Amino acid sequence: MRLWALAKDGQRREVTVEDLWPHKSFLVLKFQGIETISEAEPLVGAELQLPRSERARLEPGWTYLSDLIGCTVFDGQREIGEIEDVQFGAGEAPLLVVRNKERGEEQKQRAKLPYEIPFAEAYLEKLDLERKQVRMKLPEGLLEVNAKNSSQLPVASKIKPVH
Repeated sequence: MRLWALAKDGQRREVTVEDLWPHKSFLVLKFQGIETISEAEPLVGAELQLPRSERARLEPGWTYLSDLIGCTVFDGQREIGEIEDVQFGAGEAPLLVVRNKERGEEQKQRAKLPYEIPFAEAYLEKLDLERKQVRMKLPEGLLEVNAKNSSQLPVASKIKPVH
């Protein structure tokens, strides 16, 4: 299987999976042409990317989290902002990192910090990837509590939202 590895330093390289096996709670990948630990070290923690054309077709109701990047999040009729990242944290649901779109003097300070919104079935009202919209019903106060910085993106993960 051919993949792209995006290293933490921003370097991107094509890799081919030669073998794989489970180890503790991880999956170890052996890449073609990488024979030593020192050759593999630059790939530790790299984001593995699969060309869109080679992704598996998903069952109805499932989505790739990478498809959410660039979608606009709404809480009811209120536009919250655009998804710029998806993270996995301590909870079960991935976190949508959403850049605040509100304007005005009061919002300038908060606009620097994105919101972290759980992509949980309980909050999801509708997912419309064609229109690049994620419609949610968020608990009162969630946005005020969860305005934080973001970091990593799992590009080709999947979850099953409720319709």
